[in-house]
Amino acid sequence: MFDLPDSWVWDYWFADDGDRYHLFFLYASRALHDPEARHYRASIGHAVSTDLVAWTRVADALVRSDAPAFDELATWTGSVVRHPDGTWFMFYTGATLAPDGRNVQRVGYATSPDLHTWTKPGGPVLEAEGPWYEKLSSGAWHDEAFRDPWVFADSDGDGWHMLITARAPEGPVDGRGVIGHAWSADLRTWELREPLSAPSADGFGQLEVLQAEVVDGRPVVIFSCLKEQSTAARRAEAGGTWVVPAESLLGPFDIDAAYPLTDERLYVGRLLQRRSDGEWLLFAFRNIGEDGRFVGGITDPMPLRWDGGRLVRREAVGASV
Repeated sequence: MFDLPDSWVWDYWFADDGDRYHLFFLYASRALHDPEARHYRASIGHAVSTDLVAWTRVADALVRSDAPAFDELATWTGSVVRHPDGTWFMFYTGATLAPDGRNVQRVGYATSPDLHTWTKPGGPVLEAEGPWYEKLSSGAWHDEAFRDPWVFADSDGDGWHMLITARAPEGPVDGRGVIGHAWSADLRTWELREPLSAPSADGFGQLEVLQAEVVDGRPVVIFSCLKEQSTAARRAEAGGTWVVPAESLLGPFDIDAAYPLTDERLYVGRLLQRRSDGEWLLFAFRNIGEDGRFVGGITDPMPLRWDGGRLVRREAVGASV
């Protein structure tokens, strides 16, 4: 498990340089005392590993910018991809506060030649816009949800796609969570597109930390959502991280078909394919302990398998990397 004695650790994402695995993670000082205060104090840390179990912390990747900036409050969850020219791109969420104190989220990026030294080119490249995405002005939700960019190359070589945690402007308030979508030819300039899913009365208020992968030949998207942020139909299910089967990495995605991969004790599930043997692994952060309080810290890898058409966890860690 990756954890820090002086800080809470929660959302995270990976990069693989072919030699080492890189873990980027949100963290905030335990001196805050209240773990719920961590969100507005988040920075992006960095650790490296050769086996996905033993991690060595290195210099932090990103911190918030000086005001005025789209990430002046905090830097939140993202993903890392490599441009064909060798440049690494980290897409991340920048958070700021509106005059009424509510949170506004936008997507920006930083670049690096080596995954260690990152440079921000400027402001955001994407934000929530109508008519497809709910704005703060709707008053329906506690923030302007537009975050957690997951970026991947188009399978046919047509640029890059980004999946985004977003909300539709219509539908049941606690079922408006949708898979936001954007496209880019070069990773620098982005075109916002309509969402890849629809709001639902049996859905979720938000689909956090999306990730689309082809796991052993089967496309899926995973996301996380807490019970209190979902519809009544979903609150009876023991879900923290959810799986949605799909026909491709761009859907179509039927959110009503989502089923749980973990309960709320483990949150923000991430999929990673081990380099040495191609086995798919699940990671998560420890969310709720036996006392009902936040825990933090990222789990060791948990192997996955298909069982009756569903993706499930296995108990053993499996072969070494």
